[in-house]
Amino acid sequence: MSTITDNAAPAKGRSTSDEMVAFVIMAVLLAIVPVSGLYPYFVMQALCFALFACAFNLLIGYSGLLSFGHAMFLGTGGYVAAHALKVWGVSPEIGIVLGVIGAAALSVVTGLIAIRRQGIYFAMITLALSQLLYFIYLQTPFTHGEDGIQGIPQGRMFGFLDLSNTTTLYYVVTAIFLLAFLLIYRAINSPFGEVLKSIRENEQRAISLGYKTDHYKFLAFVLSGSLAGLAGALKVFVAQNASLTDVHWTMSGEVVLMTLVGGLGTVFGPVVGAFVIIAMQQYLAGFGQWVTVIQGAIFVICVLTFRRGIIGEIAHIFKRSL
Repeated sequence: MSTITDNAAPAKGRSTSDEMVAFVIMAVLLAIVPVSGLYPYFVMQALCFALFACAFNLLIGYSGLLSFGHAMFLGTGGYVAAHALKVWGVSPEIGIVLGVIGAAALSVVTGLIAIRRQGIYFAMITLALSQLLYFIYLQTPFTHGEDGIQGIPQGRMFGFLDLSNTTTLYYVVTAIFLLAFLLIYRAINSPFGEVLKSIRENEQRAISLGYKTDHYKFLAFVLSGSLAGLAGALKVFVAQNASLTDVHWTMSGEVVLMTLVGGLGTVFGPVVGAFVIIAMQQYLAGFGQWVTVIQGAIFVICVLTFRRGIIGEIAHIFKRSL
């Protein structure tokens, strides 16, 4: 027994070290984007969706809960932040906080309804709740229906960071993404995260060990929904609008695609998957409606050749846990 433990501890230490090195590399690459010639708005949009995918991966990849309605948290965070910024005239940091609080409150309500179900029943309940919210937002006056909330002021964060400046906005979005990423990383490598993994692998055994699995799954659901709301609030500053697109069920499908392409249950997989999908949408836009067909073909190829996702396959080759 001691041999197994002794061997496992260094392996986990090496894995953590590799992940930290990968994080530093990612942070450095993101830091040099403004001087690298890349289009900052593309990277900012990809980072917003990367955070959304990481939040979703926390739920499905580490808790084993498949949500088909995660777009409701992204859209709610965006709508609340956009309304607060444009109508109430709050500062950017307050708008972001209110967006996260709105998404967190929604995740508490929906979590209490859905978390007692498992498998396909959980997925269908989240989809139904998301569609219900979509039709509510379609009719609610503060969302402006199909027109959405347009022309959202970017303002000054903390009174001195002018978010109308592209470079300033980029570094603010990047900093918030990296902090949220570290929060997710800390969560999945904490005792809380280990319990979530045990629930994913064998919930009945976790129950037999005395863990209140519904309690842990509910906390994971709320944390995931709150972080998805943060992604939606950040997206408002990048796109300067909040629309029904972010609440529609197709957005929930896109985040599933991002997570699977990058690598389900990996730390960096959702980030890579988000960049791949957003890049295809940006650079294949000239093909019109054929973009969906091309995306489908690429997804099939990825499933056949990278069954663990891009990062999952790389990690498998090098026997690491990225």
